[in-house]
Amino acid sequence: MSSSPVVPSSPTAALVLFSGGQDSTACLAWALERYDRVETVGFDYGQRHSIELDARLKVRAAIEARFPAWAGRLGPDHVLDLKSFGAVAQSALTADREIEMTERGLPSTFVPGRNLAFFIYAAALADRRGIDVMVGGMGEADYSGYPDCRADTLAAMQTALRLGMERPFVIEAPLMHLSKARVWALAETLGGQALVEITLEESHTCYRGERGVLHPWGHGCGECPACDLRAKGWFEWRAGREAASA
Repeated sequence: MSSSPVVPSSPTAALVLFSGGQDSTACLAWALERYDRVETVGFDYGQRHSIELDARLKVRAAIEARFPAWAGRLGPDHVLDLKSFGAVAQSALTADREIEMTERGLPSTFVPGRNLAFFIYAAALADRRGIDVMVGGMGEADYSGYPDCRADTLAAMQTALRLGMERPFVIEAPLMHLSKARVWALAETLGGQALVEITLEESHTCYRGERGVLHPWGHGCGECPACDLRAKGWFEWRAGREAASA
């Protein structure tokens, strides 16, 4: 993690919770369009596949190389160690378990309280970095049944952080009501074909950590729920574009 000193508060800065996946890549571009300084934070919570931690760096590097205007706004990256949390909140993402629905009606990939923990740690970092805005890629439209991706959850989290840290934190979730098809469309709107290509080639979504095959929609096993959502969104977006241009 960056060991830089405390930075004076700035209303034009944002901290993006950045996993290196499709959604957080779109959120990073969204923030770079809106804020003068954008920092990123990732979390090592003991996930089975560390590929997403590598993907984070590759996406950042590609954005810096292909978007000079954004590169000037892109600040430091931070990685926080949450392995002890991941050990307690075990799921199919942190332990060798099948990807299935559990008796609670939640997918086994649900890491209990993961996004809540992420925001607590991100807020502590944001406070030190002089940042009041945190940006996350959570969304209700394609949220895979995760209760910590809902708008009500994030609103409650924002209130708790404001009360508990005496700081006017704002949690931005620009993808909250977007389908995966509209997330692809947003990427194109923000960064054109270049950002679409970065998302395809460098971002990582697959729960199984598969990077061998490059599908039309990106790398992945093509079978897990994350790949299924990403692929369906891609083909829906492409079909819509073709229909619009016909």
